[in-house]
Amino acid sequence: MTLQEIIDGSDNIVFFGGAGVSTESGIPDFRSVDGLYNQKYDYPPETILSHTFFMNKTEEFYKFYRDKLIVHGVQPNKAHIALAELEKKGKLKAVITQNIDGLHQMAGSKNVIELHGSTLRNFCMDCGKSYDVNYIDNSKGVPRCECGGIIKPDVVLYEEMLDDNAITKAVKFISEADVLIIGGTSLNVYPAAGFINYFKGKHLVIINKASTPADKQSDLVINEPIGEVLGSLVI
Repeated sequence: MTLQEIIDGSDNIVFFGGAGVSTESGIPDFRSVDGLYNQKYDYPPETILSHTFFMNKTEEFYKFYRDKLIVHGVQPNKAHIALAELEKKGKLKAVITQNIDGLHQMAGSKNVIELHGSTLRNFCMDCGKSYDVNYIDNSKGVPRCECGGIIKPDVVLYEEMLDDNAITKAVKFISEADVLIIGGTSLNVYPAAGFINYFKGKHLVIINKASTPADKQSDLVINEPIGEVLGSLVI
């Protein structure tokens, strides 16, 4: 079966995506040749983006964060737009994303489960007041709240737990889905990669440039850029 046929035949689709969904919008992924993990910093990105580093070297954390994780002028690509259209038509029930860029919502998707949070939201660690991304971007050094507390991005750092509510919702949508489309992710990062085990529906589709551990159990594997693939659908 083709992807078009699978989508045409279902009105209970769930999409689970990773960094590869946003690379066509100009946001680097973490593990490719030119991804963040292969660029040179005083500390490895995995170390910088950890809870311990944030707490102990907050100013260093924010240098990297402003430089690499706050992105300017990016727009949703064909993948984001196609997924929003599928939701609008009542075919797609949820987007579950590992990305923190907010592009799915910018494209018009309403039911987005953000497993790793979002750079667009930030909060004071003392009083809980919310701040937008521009406040962080325009601040110097360690951004602070009016109350004097340190502001933290609403992003799940290494060593931190995923949000229980997000996990519960993701598992529920996947377990009830008729079609699960996985795109732009290597399926190597747990616990998110384990979500695929909850899928009991008819068709598992994987769209990713490189092979994944789940290729053998899927009904359709497409090793092409996801924007091109989803953008070519007739919705």
